[in-house]
Amino acid sequence: MTISKILIANRGEIALRVLRACKELGIATVAVHSTADADAMHVRLADESVCIGPPPSRDSYLNIHQIVAACEITGADAVHPGYGFLSENAKFADILDAHGITFIGPTAEHIRLMGDKITAKKTAVELGIPVVPGSAGEVLPENALEIAREIGFPVLIKATAGGGGRGMKVAKTEAELEEAVSTARSEALAAFGNDAVYMEKYLGKPRHIEVQVVGDGAGNAIHLGERDCSLQRRHQKVWEEANSPALNVEQRMKIGQICADAMKKMKYRGAGTIEFLYENGEFYFIEMNTRLQVEHPITEAITGIDLVHEQIRVASGAGLSVTQDEITFSGHAIECRINAEDPRTFVPSPGTITHFHAPGGLGVRVDSGAYAGYKIPPYYDSLIGKLIVHGRTRVECMMRLRRVLDEFVVDGIKTTLPLFQDLVANQDIANGDYDIHWLEDYLARTAP
Repeated sequence: MTISKILIANRGEIALRVLRACKELGIATVAVHSTADADAMHVRLADESVCIGPPPSRDSYLNIHQIVAACEITGADAVHPGYGFLSENAKFADILDAHGITFIGPTAEHIRLMGDKITAKKTAVELGIPVVPGSAGEVLPENALEIAREIGFPVLIKATAGGGGRGMKVAKTEAELEEAVSTARSEALAAFGNDAVYMEKYLGKPRHIEVQVVGDGAGNAIHLGERDCSLQRRHQKVWEEANSPALNVEQRMKIGQICADAMKKMKYRGAGTIEFLYENGEFYFIEMNTRLQVEHPITEAITGIDLVHEQIRVASGAGLSVTQDEITFSGHAIECRINAEDPRTFVPSPGTITHFHAPGGLGVRVDSGAYAGYKIPPYYDSLIGKLIVHGRTRVECMMRLRRVLDEFVVDGIKTTLPLFQDLVANQDIANGDYDIHWLEDYLARTAP
């Protein structure tokens, strides 16, 4: 099956990232956009563009009917969803299939399977992936205490349909459990329209490790190593590394092979990421994201494999471009997420960028749709760009990152660039000595 025209159902840096891959493959592109994004870079560079609604996401980027109509108007025979928005929406994948449009991603069945955290955990166990000790299914107020005692305190209450830290509460003692369950259920209902929660053992100081996988849908799958995403604020990733400073080669290849074997059993199609908490030499499955991750460029940096190219190849039926034994890992890469936010309070800072200068040089990549004169709208995620730096060693990578952060200029708005300048000079970061709580503790210690 040949894909001739791809509609990019997203915005910002990821829409531009996908567009570039399409151009390299000689595939025509369609950009969709809200009225607020009419001047976005991906809209300017696409072969065609279609306005799909007003600024609110629900009326534009989440409007399935408008996106399908845009496909029909332009003759697009495939859709790349990027990340966020409709990228993990099984209904969207089903509707595209019904219209004869290729969804560049997994099957709707696999999206559903991994989209519910309880089902995903059961599936992980069946596939031989190590999991965090926890409840077998949904936790209700009347059975919460019994389950918590079996697992052992402290415990973590999580929304089954959750993400981004919403519907997630810790109970360190029996006295805290009732309120934690009640609050998590209320938050889950408000955020996701589903109040179901489950329970896991709460790990004290774990790292967040994720493994990149790609499958062809026919029983072939590979892993592309791991990423360390432990530097987080409110469960949102800020800084990512590949490979993890905490793992050795043996650990890396073992967990990677476990994940690749699991994807072979599933006959998984497309790119995916299996996320773990890692503590005391043990991996514990959290969830699987059935899409491209924000931090995918650092995996590309150390493997030389273009993940969007692979997604498009697999969706077209061409299969994987490499086998596991052909993959080599080279050097170290770090990604910093540059957000339009105050670097201390993290309050969003929409507005017009007056000056924009991206750093350059060997091993430096900037994924951003921003430019001087671009007005950042207040309606969407505050990510305006990603700085990706690669070096032969982690030390070289850190030194290069220090240099390029001083070159990066974004004026007219507040950004998180000063935060990264602080982090790259910190001794714990230099030593790779941090966990998922480190950044929030650091921000609390250094608060003005």
